[in-house]
Amino acid sequence: MNRLQRIKTILTLGLPIIGGMLSQSVLNLVDAAMVGRLGETALAGVGIGGYLNFLAVSLILGLSSGVQALVARRRGQSLYNEMATPLSWGIILAFMIAIPLSILFFFNAEPLITLLSDDIQAQTIAGDYFQYRILALLAVGLNLSFRGYWNGINRPMVYLRILLAVQIFNILISYTLIFGYLGLPAMGAPGAGLGTTLSLYIGAILFALVTLPSAIKNGLFHFKLSDKAGLISLLRLAIPHSIQQFFFAAAIVVLFWIIGLLGTAQQAIGHILINLALLLILPGVGLGVATTTLVSHALGQHNTALASRWGWDVIITATLIMFLLSLPMWFFPDLLLGLFLATDQAIKEAHEPLMLTGLAICLDASAIVLTQALLGAGANRVVMLISTLGQWGFYLPLAWLIGPWLGYGLTGIWLLQVFHRAGSSLIYIYIWKRKNWVHIRI
Repeated sequence: MNRLQRIKTILTLGLPIIGGMLSQSVLNLVDAAMVGRLGETALAGVGIGGYLNFLAVSLILGLSSGVQALVARRRGQSLYNEMATPLSWGIILAFMIAIPLSILFFFNAEPLITLLSDDIQAQTIAGDYFQYRILALLAVGLNLSFRGYWNGINRPMVYLRILLAVQIFNILISYTLIFGYLGLPAMGAPGAGLGTTLSLYIGAILFALVTLPSAIKNGLFHFKLSDKAGLISLLRLAIPHSIQQFFFAAAIVVLFWIIGLLGTAQQAIGHILINLALLLILPGVGLGVATTTLVSHALGQHNTALASRWGWDVIITATLIMFLLSLPMWFFPDLLLGLFLATDQAIKEAHEPLMLTGLAICLDASAIVLTQALLGAGANRVVMLISTLGQWGFYLPLAWLIGPWLGYGLTGIWLLQVFHRAGSSLIYIYIWKRKNWVHIRI
């Protein structure tokens, strides 16, 4: 298989995954766009609630990559009647983890929110929005497990089609609840949280209806609960990734707190900048998720050279795509910001940070792709260590120092982000080139 054939394979698998991941991020941006019409305080409140929800969701994000890597590895080993066993454990773990976490976060929302803002009105909005969103944690866990299964068997279009339906439901339900149509009372910003939660449960039901008939033929729940080897394998992969994602989400929450030290208006701007960045890195993440399947499948066939080539080819593809997607940030920043921010002053203040976001995204492509590639190889602990140390040992302390303390504001914080992402990419490139990951067994 030559490079052009490999790139075609990457795009065939990766583009539907990208679409699915963009759909998830658009859920948050749709909320932001609708709530942004209600003012900066409402937008800041939704931002606070949204990042706390991301913090909770991060604790189960490892289910997706764990299920995907194990399904792809079994497929590479031609163990077709066992491909859905990891999905079985993913569904069980979703119930075991998500329900207790939902209860814990629901009843501790207020003290968490007060840590992020001293604006009483923003706190009230954030509390209501967050409590609605946290009720969807079980639906998210189930959807992540289903995503891992479909990506692992190289059929990401199934996941994408259902997510697009979820997106339509979210827009219709949230808009109705926010502004009070069809005889319903106008809930304002919290209506966006309830609408998103309802749409995610609709998605979980659709996923179950589509997935179960296929997965049962591939071994879904065809095991004894006493046989815990599959559970242990999934936990070995999922826990480090979830820990890494938790610290990543916690880093975003802390960053949002640091921005809050600059003021509520800056927090509203920061919410938009962060969400745009999270949206536009998703093509890289989506291609990286495709690499998880490709690398794990190649290693299942004991073809380490092909596994390595997949990583390099995806980096080239992802960098080009992310460069093209960043162009509007450089050439039309004010037009883009005007979709979310209601005042000229806010748009002006966000102008330079948005342009820096575009640069940071391009420099981050290698790190994003190789993070997922290493997950496919089973190097979850390495990814967790590099990601956590980079965020907590370098970026966050300096962001606090440069932003609020030295007074360089949002521009200073985002300029630091450029250096942080470039450094992360160089580290991951070095690790991938050494190839120590080829010896890991999962």
